[in-house]
Amino acid sequence: MKKIIAILLLFTFGLSSCEKDDICDANTPTTPRLVITFYDSANPTKTKNVTNLQVIGEGMEQGIVFNENLAADDTLRYVTNGSQVLLPLKVNDSTTTFKLTFDSLNTNPAAVNTDVLKFNYSTQNVYVSRACGFKTIFQLNNTDPFIRTDPDGDTVWMTRIDLENPNIESENETHIKVYF
Repeated sequence: MKKIIAILLLFTFGLSSCEKDDICDANTPTTPRLVITFYDSANPTKTKNVTNLQVIGEGMEQGIVFNENLAADDTLRYVTNGSQVLLPLKVNDSTTTFKLTFDSLNTNPAAVNTDVLKFNYSTQNVYVSRACGFKTIFQLNNTDPFIRTDPDGDTVWMTRIDLENPNIESENETHIKVYF
């Protein structure tokens, strides 16, 4: 009798340690994107919406898709008008470069302005679960977290850029503040 109870207890404890499914829950945090929040340079405490911002990664021909639901006009899919953007960083590299074009849909070429941001960081793979595998977290370099250049040779539209949080572990906080 004692052997049967011992076997049943062992069997019960053995089943309780198993994962039910090998399906990664949609709410499980995955590799975070870099969060950039835009602020008004005249009133630095207020967020400010960018106008028709297009973001193109280095080596890409098309911009990042911000509005997936817009199928009728492909041009609008690649621009945003919000006060915040989330940008994916390369997980197999230590730098990622983006071309950020302000007012990209303006028909007056003089009103369109492009700045380039190159982000420098280190990566760390973190185990999430058997079903989800690993996610990558990023640490922006302390000495030179980003380099801004102006490929057009005109004035930069981003008047000031501040590093808010160098640890990119979630998308729930601002990592970079941009004033314009």
